[in-house]
Amino acid sequence: MEMNATTACANPMCSCDDCRCDDCMCGVARLGDLERRVMKIVWESDDPESSVREVARQFPGYAYTTVATVLDRLHGKGMLHRRMEGRTIRYSAVGSQGAHTAVLMRRVLDDGHDPDAALRLFVQGLSKSESSTLRRALTRLRFIRA
Repeated sequence: MEMNATTACANPMCSCDDCRCDDCMCGVARLGDLERRVMKIVWESDDPESSVREVARQFPGYAYTTVATVLDRLHGKGMLHRRMEGRTIRYSAVGSQGAHTAVLMRRVLDDGHDPDAALRLFVQGLSKSESSTLRRALTRLRFIRA
């Protein structure tokens, strides 16, 4: 993700105000099992913002404080925005689940020893539906960049 002083960050998960990073790391955080499950609840919620209590209701086997801690850690990792509404803390996702996956995939490819082989093997494992989606995206990209 190379940037220069005149362009904004291209990272769809960037949570910085006016980010101009050469290598933006927002949204790259690896998530633990409970963090992934909490993010899934936030991403799939009909409400763009969720309170700790609303998220905690989805995890009856966990203490409220555990869910509150996970949400706070996700905020610290740049995955969630946080704002106060009276005495209630409300959280919203920084980006979509798809954007998070894309950022992780980009980081893995950047850190890998053979990204060409990784991409070939990845594409070989795609379902017909996934392959069609990729083909459409590449076609649109060619038209946009042409």
